[in-house]
Amino acid sequence: MTKANLKVPKSLRCAIYTRVSTDAGLEQDFNSLDAQREASEAYIKSQSHEGWKLIKTAYDNGGFSGGSLDRPALQRLLEDVRNRLVDVIAVYKVDRLTRSLADFAKLVETFDSHGVSFVSVTQSFNTTTSMGRLTLNMLLSFAQFEREVTSERIRDKVAASKRKGMWMGGGVPLCYRVENRKLLIVPEEADTVRQIFACYLEQGSILKLLEALRTRGIGTKRRVLSDGHVAGGIPFTPGPITHLLKNRIYIGEIVHKGASYPGEHEAILDRTLFDAVQTRLAENLNNHHAKRATSNALLLGKLFDDAGNVMSPTHCRKNGVRYRYYTSRAFVEGRKQEAGTVPRVSADDIETKIIELLKSNAATSESLKALREDSRTMIQAMVAQIVIERDRLAITLTEAAAEAIGQPTLSVV
Repeated sequence: MTKANLKVPKSLRCAIYTRVSTDAGLEQDFNSLDAQREASEAYIKSQSHEGWKLIKTAYDNGGFSGGSLDRPALQRLLEDVRNRLVDVIAVYKVDRLTRSLADFAKLVETFDSHGVSFVSVTQSFNTTTSMGRLTLNMLLSFAQFEREVTSERIRDKVAASKRKGMWMGGGVPLCYRVENRKLLIVPEEADTVRQIFACYLEQGSILKLLEALRTRGIGTKRRVLSDGHVAGGIPFTPGPITHLLKNRIYIGEIVHKGASYPGEHEAILDRTLFDAVQTRLAENLNNHHAKRATSNALLLGKLFDDAGNVMSPTHCRKNGVRYRYYTSRAFVEGRKQEAGTVPRVSADDIETKIIELLKSNAATSESLKALREDSRTMIQAMVAQIVIERDRLAITLTEAAAEAIGQPTLSVV
């Protein structure tokens, strides 16, 4: 056969993708990523007679799970695939690319649409054949099954450990520290927790408690991060302080999925004090729901400032006259710098504006006309959210109201 009759194979640009789930050992001179790359390079070299040529760009992900596609090197590889800079992708094993069958289907679809083949160098198949596709799907099904079984095993282990009262990680509560996976008391912080519980009973409400804690300079737990920065030590807000007051860790219990078990750690609170606080919290919650149902604040729960804080109904008296307002929760809690551009607004003025706007728009729809007779019902049925900005009110309508009026939002200056 003459040289002229020899068929020169088409040059195929080959990329190698490597991944490991943890970053342990990556500092070594020859690590798992290197081993995967070496095997893949040898395979590509063995296919040189088919025109395979290794491209220099490295696509290595160390310390990334295969359960997600959100990996820097993988995203760079996919971008190069879309730009048609790659013809073949080689991996050591299929699960290095992904452990999710759904994600794998997406990747194969992307590869196919850009004419890219996918090869597993230790499993001897690729996606250019129907048998290769079948085998890949079978392997990924088992990989996903193994991953789900492992997750179930971990969840079962955590549940069994918590039933024995063992600390299984998470945010360390104020007044404790962790040593050898056990909670140990920090005496000075324990005194702080006891003060918080006693202060709540004295003050009678979360907002008054927050104000008292700020006055005393009591804040959240301070933690030194691995990079030396300090987190925490800031004033409490309603969510964290309520969680603290309900935390059964302080009476020596471990909670898992709503059930509590005797813990291995030492309690720092008397159960009588803890139960008294739970009773007061429940009473305040019931009173809050009752007041909310009968409140004359028509925009309760609907109005927010432009920083995302809910605007709560407040009032004051001057010369025997009661004046109603909506005030930013951040402003009420002393976080004035976190309030929006309008921290307080007259309740009567804003309610009148909203009612007039809704009535005029409800009049244009047969399905909404009947709502105009009752302002409270009209607001509840038509308004999803109101944001008060410096120069206007932005109203997001409910789905039903938006469909009836023909637009999702309204605004008024």
